[in-house]
Amino acid sequence: MASSEPRLSSGDGTGEVYDVPTVSEPTVSGPIVLPPTGTTADPLDPSAELPIQSAVQAIAPGSHEAKGEYVRQRAGDGHDTLPPLISVGDMILEAPAWLFSAALHMIAVIILGLLFIVPEHSIELLLRLDDQDGFEELSGSEFDLDLDVPEESADASLEVQELPAFEDPMLVDPTEVQPLVLETESLEIATPIRMALSGRSEGMQQKLLEAYGGTGATQRAVMNALRWLQRNQTSRGLWSLAGAYKDGARIENREAATGLALLAFQGAGYTPNDDPQHEFTKVTSKAWRALLQKQNETGDFFQDGRSGTSQLYSQAICTIALCELYGMTQDSRYREPAQRAIDYCVRVQSSEGGWRYYPGSDSDLSVTGWFAMAMQSARMAGLEVPSPTLMRISGYLDSVGSRRGVFYSYRPVNEATASMTAEGLLCRQYLGWSQSDDRLRSGANYLIKNLPTWKKGDRDVYYWYYATQVCHHMEGKYWRTWNDAMKVVLPKHQEQAGRERGSWDPKDDEWGNEGGRLFVTCLSTFMLEVYYRHLPIYKADILSSGL
Repeated sequence: MASSEPRLSSGDGTGEVYDVPTVSEPTVSGPIVLPPTGTTADPLDPSAELPIQSAVQAIAPGSHEAKGEYVRQRAGDGHDTLPPLISVGDMILEAPAWLFSAALHMIAVIILGLLFIVPEHSIELLLRLDDQDGFEELSGSEFDLDLDVPEESADASLEVQELPAFEDPMLVDPTEVQPLVLETESLEIATPIRMALSGRSEGMQQKLLEAYGGTGATQRAVMNALRWLQRNQTSRGLWSLAGAYKDGARIENREAATGLALLAFQGAGYTPNDDPQHEFTKVTSKAWRALLQKQNETGDFFQDGRSGTSQLYSQAICTIALCELYGMTQDSRYREPAQRAIDYCVRVQSSEGGWRYYPGSDSDLSVTGWFAMAMQSARMAGLEVPSPTLMRISGYLDSVGSRRGVFYSYRPVNEATASMTAEGLLCRQYLGWSQSDDRLRSGANYLIKNLPTWKKGDRDVYYWYYATQVCHHMEGKYWRTWNDAMKVVLPKHQEQAGRERGSWDPKDDEWGNEGGRLFVTCLSTFMLEVYYRHLPIYKADILSSGL
C-alpha cells in the first residue's frame, strides 16, 4: 500500500450516487419457482476452479504454396516459339560491376547480423495482469451486469418479516480438541481466486470505488473508523472487545478483537510491509507481532481455555486475517503460521461438516460461516485447503437450508432468519453456486427487500455484513439496490464528534450488547470497504474466460 491514504471520490455528500445507466427490470410477481424436485446443490462448481488461460499465444506465420501453371508467351517476331533461355554464364558475363559489389556487401551484413544480433536465448511473451492492465476504461455501467431475474424464478411475494431470534452466536464454553482423520486430497487454487485481494492496492481502489458506487463519504467513513481503531489500540498492540471506550462488549476477547481490527486495516490495503513511516504501518506491525505470539504450535490462537466469546470465533477471525496478510504481501514469514492456522481449522471440523462452540464437535451456521470465509481466504492466498473440507461444509449447508437452499437457519432445528440466510448464501457463492442459480437469485431478492435501516428493532449489523457481500458478488440490480441504502445509512450514523468519533454506536443493534462498539464498528467498516475489499466472485470467473 502506498504511503498516501485512499483517495476520496469526487463529491462529499452522503447521498452522492454515481451515474449508472438505468437497466429496465421486469415487474416481478408470483411465488419463488424453485428447481424441479430432485435437484441437488452443486457443492463445488468445477468451472470456478479453472485457471485463467493465457491471452497470449505464439503465432506462427502460415506457409503458403505457390499455385499457377506455365503460360506460353508469344515471341516478338510473332511466332509461337519461346525465346532461348539465358544461361548463368551469360548473366555473369553481362552483369555490371556494381552488382558484384552489392552482393558482397549484402553477404557481409547477413553474417554480422547472425553473429551479433540474434539473441542466444528464446524470448517468451507473457501477459501480466497488474494494477493497471485492463482497467483503464472501466465504468460503472461495465461492471453492472444485467442480472434481471425472470418472472418464474423471482419472488416478489416474499414480504419483510419479523424473523425468529436464534441462539446467541457469541457465547460458548471451551472443550478439548477432537481431531479428525482427514483425506490428503487438496483443492487446486484457481487463478481467479488468487486475484480476489488485488483490489486493495491504491490505484485499484479508486477505480473500483467509481465502478461500484462508492463515494467520498464512504471513504471518509473508512478512514475515520481506522483512526478510531488506532486510538484504541492498547500499548501491547492488541485491541479489546470490552474496551476503554463507551459501550464495550459484555465479555472480553483480545484475540478476536485484534483479528477484527486488523481485517479493517487490511481491507483498506494497510499491512506491516508498507512504508515504515506511515501511521498505519506502525499500527499493523505492532498488532501482528502481538497476535502471532498468541498462536501456539498446533495453530490455534485462543489462550488458556477461557470461556466467554467462542474460542472458535477467535480462531476463524484470526485465521482470516493471517491468510489475507500472506495473500496481500506474499511474505514468506507469514506462510507457515497461516498454513498452520488453516490446518488447525481443518482438524477441528465436526463430523456434521461445520464448526460450533467445541473444537471438533457440533455445528451451527453462524460459526461455520466464519470458517468458510477462512477457507476462502486461504485459497485467495494460495494456501492448501483439502477439498473434502469444503465438500463437508456444503453438506452442512444442505442440512440448515430450506426451500432447496433459498433460506437458512442457525441449526437444523431452528427457523430461517435473515442473518443466517445471508450467511448461508455467501457460503454458497464461495463454494461454487453460479450467479444465475435460481435459488441464489431468489435468496438475493429476499435480501434487497430487507435493506439497512437505522431503526430500533431493524438494526442488525451482522445481517448487513453478510448481505452486503452477497449483493456485491451478485452485482447488477441486487448491488445497486442494496448499495443505495447502505452507503447512505452507515456514513450518516457514524459518530462525528467526541472521543468515539469514527465508531458506530452499538445500542439497539441486534448483537450490540454481545459484540460491543468495536465489533459493530469493524463490521460497518468492512461493509464500506466492500467496493475494493474483494473482487466480485463472478467477475473473476469472467476474467478466467479471457475477457
